[in-house]
Amino acid sequence: MRIAVDAMGGDHAPSRIVDGALAAARHLGIGVDLVGRQDVVQAEIVRHEDHGTLDIRVIDAPDVIGMSESPAHALRRKPRASIRVAAELVARGESAALVSAGHTGAVVVAAHATFGMLPGVDRPGLAPSVPTRGGSAVLIDAGATVECKPSHLLQFGVMGSVYARTWMGVERPTVGLLSIGEEETKGNDLTREAHRLLKSSRLHFIGNVEARDIFSGAADVIVADGFTGNVALKLSEGLVEMVEELLGEELQSTFSSQVGYLLSRRAFRRFRRRVDYSEYGGAPLMGVAGLCIVGHGRSSAKAVRNAVAMAARFATSRVLERVEQEIAAEVQAG
Repeated sequence: MRIAVDAMGGDHAPSRIVDGALAAARHLGIGVDLVGRQDVVQAEIVRHEDHGTLDIRVIDAPDVIGMSESPAHALRRKPRASIRVAAELVARGESAALVSAGHTGAVVVAAHATFGMLPGVDRPGLAPSVPTRGGSAVLIDAGATVECKPSHLLQFGVMGSVYARTWMGVERPTVGLLSIGEEETKGNDLTREAHRLLKSSRLHFIGNVEARDIFSGAADVIVADGFTGNVALKLSEGLVEMVEELLGEELQSTFSSQVGYLLSRRAFRRFRRRVDYSEYGGAPLMGVAGLCIVGHGRSSAKAVRNAVAMAARFATSRVLERVEQEIAAEVQAG
């Protein structure tokens, strides 16, 4: 199995991207195709003494999509951009999946244009895992499709349920619709019509959930349009960072708190792992007809390594085929 990695995508590319990709090749026995400017990527690879023993290839791609560029326009002007070349490797069957921590919009556009959509799916959905009291939940969509129709939210619910079953091991995932109130009459036209569709579907739909319920574990799958889901995700990331900073300041403030920290370091490490996005690696882009894992722009080497591992496990568990079957069954039932 080979995984195509966009070596030029991310705030810390290519150094941390290469470090994480080589760690995956080293520890997981995965073949990695590093896509980017060949001389730059090769210079990062040779920093690793064991690079000659690893199953890695460098695929030259001279162009890069900047974070401030318009995705569609930039991809038209730069047909040899690293994200486009990496997607083409997957489309040709040379790599099993694509991993990128670059411009999310460019990743979505490149994957959509290169892979196409699964039958019965109209728009892609980004599905990150979010920590809950009892484990984790799936939030879909978190930014791939900003303007949605009610039918898109139904499709997100189906794809999120397949993900929860195959990835999290939940036999019958509960599905909640993110809205401003629990009553089905609450929300705007989009959420009210989406509520009706979800309620009449074969999903285990539990109704509306409010933003405060995302991390409670009330639902295994939280459905939202890409705009709302992305705001919720970024808000939670900012809150976690603030809590960690405040906690650190308090623990260093007095001698007694420092002693308390020394006595409970293990608990703090467990807390950090539960809320650290790098533990998850990335989020699958559901709905496109090819495996694609989107990492955080600030991805560390650890996050990239885990994203490559996620891509490999997705390929092994044949998630794409399961999503396609579930969508087809839902369309037929509807």
